Amino acid sequence: SIIFIDEIDAIGRTRGAGGGMSGHDEREQTLNQILVEMDGFTPSDNVIVVAATNRPDVLDAALLRPGRFDRKVNLDLPDIAGRKAIIEIHRKGKPFMKEVSWDRVSERTVGFSGADLENMLNEAAILAAREARKEIGMKDIEEAALKVEIGPEKKRLQSTRERKMTAYHEAGHAVVGHLLPGNDPVRRVSIVSRGLALGFTLSRPKTDKYQTTKTELIDRLAMMLGGRAAEKVVYDELTAGAANDIENATRLARRMVVDFGMSDIGPLALGQSTELGIWGMSYGDQVRVSEDMQAKIDTEVKKLVDAAYITAETVLKKQRKTLDKVVEQLMKVETLEQDSFEKIMGSPKASLDEDEKTSTD
Repeated sequence: SIIFIDEIDAIGRTRGAGGGMSGHDEREQTLNQILVEMDGFTPSDNVIVVAATNRPDVLDAALLRPGRFDRKVNLDLPDIAGRKAIIEIHRKGKPFMKEVSWDRVSERTVGFSGADLENMLNEAAILAAREARKEIGMKDIEEAALKVEIGPEKKRLQSTRERKMTAYHEAGHAVVGHLLPGNDPVRRVSIVSRGLALGFTLSRPKTDKYQTTKTELIDRLAMMLGGRAAEKVVYDELTAGAANDIENATRLARRMVVDFGMSDIGPLALGQSTELGIWGMSYGDQVRVSEDMQAKIDTEVKKLVDAAYITAETVLKKQRKTLDKVVEQLMKVETLEQDSFEKIMGSPKASLDEDEKTSTD
């Protein structure tokens, strides 16, 4: 028989962090009983115990000793072959149009988990059913994928001025992302509200990626701040709409410094450790560095973010006419697909060569 325990970290966290009350902790008593029961199995019992968690770092060491959970299997997000196989399972029993290209769907869904793929196909079926169509089309799948990634479409009544500001913000992301070679291709730019966002710029790699360079991360930072830079370049004003971009850029820059060693501080392990408090719950991440080093980390993070912002602003000032063209189209059609966007932009190399020629002249 097979015994499967899901989310084992709920009962399997490190013991002895109960603040003097661990002896009365039901969670620890449950963990102790599981350990006793597992030790009682013999080879002739034919029992396999399997557990799953996304927090292996907080598990009690006794759980991981030989004879207990002594084999670890790390499950990554599926690659393109894995996504094809998962889609093949979940599309059974659903009627799809012949136009649907499953190779294209697999390429489109880089970064999707198995649950995301299942949810996407179910959402696509719901969309087709709402319109009383007997078959699911590529358009339904694309809309469902966006819903999984960003959220459902929202009908917000914005003034023309607000829509244009949103258009410049998203165009800023897209133009910077397209022109800096370290970024993934821009797949879609839209000023249609989804979830909490007034618009979005979607970029995805052509294939699955397993390594990222410092140059790529720096270009990604610039793209994240492209929306804020566009607001400043065009309106000489700032909006609160860039809050999420700033948060993401700051988080990425901090990881570059403390986790990846990509700063003047050097390759030091400056990350954070989770300390367990009462009931084995985490009170938060505790920094393992001195105040002086923390100040240096903050300085390096700011240097990365400031440099990325200057890069984004410089690109947009040079490409102001192109930025305006993208916004003009967004105001007309609201959403630009990759082909339409690249038709306006041209190839990144051609655009950069044009800049050099203009500056030389």
